[in-house]
Amino acid sequence: MTPASFEVFATVLRNGSGLAIGPDKTYLLETRLVPILRREGLPGLDALAARLRLPGCGTLARDVVEAMTTNESFFFRDDRPFAHVRDHALPRLHAARPAGTRLRLWSAAASTGQEAYSLAMIISEIQAMLTGRGVEILGTDIARAPLARARAGLYTQFEIQRGLPMQMLVRHFRKEGAQWRIAPALRNMTVFREWNLLDDLRPLGRFDIVFCRNVLIYFDPPTKTCVLEAIARQMAPDGLLYLGGAETVLGLCDRFVPYGEERGVYTLAPAQPAVADRLERTIVCAG
Repeated sequence: MTPASFEVFATVLRNGSGLAIGPDKTYLLETRLVPILRREGLPGLDALAARLRLPGCGTLARDVVEAMTTNESFFFRDDRPFAHVRDHALPRLHAARPAGTRLRLWSAAASTGQEAYSLAMIISEIQAMLTGRGVEILGTDIARAPLARARAGLYTQFEIQRGLPMQMLVRHFRKEGAQWRIAPALRNMTVFREWNLLDDLRPLGRFDIVFCRNVLIYFDPPTKTCVLEAIARQMAPDGLLYLGGAETVLGLCDRFVPYGEERGVYTLAPAQPAVADRLERTIVCAG
């Protein structure tokens, strides 16, 4: 693959998803784009890059972006963030909200749905404490195939074994052949939508808890800043943002401050920019 072809792919990925790749990631292009090469009858990546330069290649570019996204996900990943949601975030937010107000949780890179359903299982486990309060969980992702699996809520034995406690399996899944399907009550609590984090997030509404874990690591610093700024605008003033263990807001966005001593958990900073300034930054990031 020529350097010019690599730059075509890098531009398509950066503009389409925010994904930043360097020349050291050429091997990912060579492995993940093979199905597209076969489908299109193309001899190699240079030919695919040439096709992407042509007008009207939007669908093909989208397919490239989706093929290059990382869809690694499993239930209760890293455990501590979910324990914090159960033991601290939800009790505090429940106490602070008027009766009848829904709590809204967002899994911002939902992939095949394990993160969103892990949150739904937590909600189900502490439903008595929430005293009938409505809860909505939104899972979004740019990739269509993983979202279809998330909506189906059907998982292999291998996926079930990755992080799911046995008691949760017994309570919230039923066996279907060699696979396991999540309970209807949890599927009804969770909505999955196709959404790009680079797009305007305002139509998604406001959230009390946002999980954006192991997403920012794939972005360059300017994109990280734009995404964090956009997420901040969608959060309740006392809401909580959960990032991955290798992610931070420090040096990227002054809208968040660490929440207590819990690593990877952030809340909005007390002093917020003026509305006009925030709107201006929205336009810049979206443009």
